[in-house]
Amino acid sequence: MVSLLTDVSSESVAAILPLYVTGALGLSMVAYGFLEGLHQGVSAVVRIAAGYAADRTDRPKAIAVAGYGLSMLTRAGLLVVQGFVGIAVLVGIDRVGKGIRTAPRDAMIQEVSQSEHLARSFGVHRMLDTIGATVGPLLAFVVLLLVPDGYRVVFAVSLAAALIGVAALILFVPNVRFSRTTTTSTTTPAAPVPAAAETSPVVRPRTLRSRTLRSRAPRSGSPRRPRWHTLDGPLKRLLVAAGVLGLLTVGDGFIYLAIMSHGHLDPLWFPLLFVGTNGVFLLLAIPVGRIADRTSRAAVLIGGHLFLAGAYVAAAMGGSWIALGLALLMLGIFYAATDGVLAALAGQLSPQGRTATGIGAAQTVVAITRLVASTGFGALWVLFGAVPTMVGAAVVLVLVLPLAWWLVVRR
Repeated sequence: MVSLLTDVSSESVAAILPLYVTGALGLSMVAYGFLEGLHQGVSAVVRIAAGYAADRTDRPKAIAVAGYGLSMLTRAGLLVVQGFVGIAVLVGIDRVGKGIRTAPRDAMIQEVSQSEHLARSFGVHRMLDTIGATVGPLLAFVVLLLVPDGYRVVFAVSLAAALIGVAALILFVPNVRFSRTTTTSTTTPAAPVPAAAETSPVVRPRTLRSRTLRSRAPRSGSPRRPRWHTLDGPLKRLLVAAGVLGLLTVGDGFIYLAIMSHGHLDPLWFPLLFVGTNGVFLLLAIPVGRIADRTSRAAVLIGGHLFLAGAYVAAAMGGSWIALGLALLMLGIFYAATDGVLAALAGQLSPQGRTATGIGAAQTVVAITRLVASTGFGALWVLFGAVPTMVGAAVVLVLVLPLAWWLVVRR
């Protein structure tokens, strides 16, 4: 629910940011590309450090509160700051807050989840997160419908939602601790063991693992402190594949601006494009998570990028309602197949007791590469135009998918 409220706040701003920057402020696509890159990638500066701190201090909730609170403060800043530099600073601070909160939050989700339903658990979280990401643009659309050019009214609504989200986190979210061991047993109390049998080997029945807290206690003699060799082995290959694919993943705003560039859609409807994508994501997050749990999380993650390539092509076509619908549909499927599944897979491949570090590392790689992708995409847009850039990105993405498949699925 905290993520739902926070996404109402953040996505209401994100839904108008492309129009606000390129329309109200009159900035170029290169400037928007830079801001989109900040939005995608600045969180990389702190993600892995926040995950490491959560593992080291065993206080993930406190770190998550700091991240959510920092993002909340930037909503207030948007009400008073004008100009490219000020907005860039606020976007950067907001994304730092996201980077601080994400890995500890996802590690808390993993800690209270049953391992056989891990991707589904992340799917439930992403579903609620996406409800907020759907309501946010809807609120922005209603505000702009009632108050033309009412961007600051949107910022005020965003601040209110962020305040409620932080309050809910502080007051209601359990303070999960990784080192606790809680189990529940369904077995009846055992009869007293005769003294003669005390020295005999006994096979003790397993107790059922708690549905609320899962033991993460380290083995005797092993250090509790996370080490950087956490990133070795299968997790390292996942990070390489995620980085390669991240270099070809641009922000949603570019896809929607490419659709708008065909001139068949009034700018008033721009926020509803986010609603369409998030609606698809909302419907598919849990079903796709279940499919990933039952088949292969790695295969679902890699295969999901085919739908991203399809969204690029549909946005480049963009001259009909069919192309528009296909772009939103495939972009929503892409997020359902990759967002929560990447976190689940990174957590699965992380050594015991280093879950937040592993998840943070995966999110860091994705954020850095998407920062590069968005900045570069803005420059290519200016040089070659929207359609050639979109088609080129789709072609290159399809060409690198076999490499990512070999790294993550085959290996």
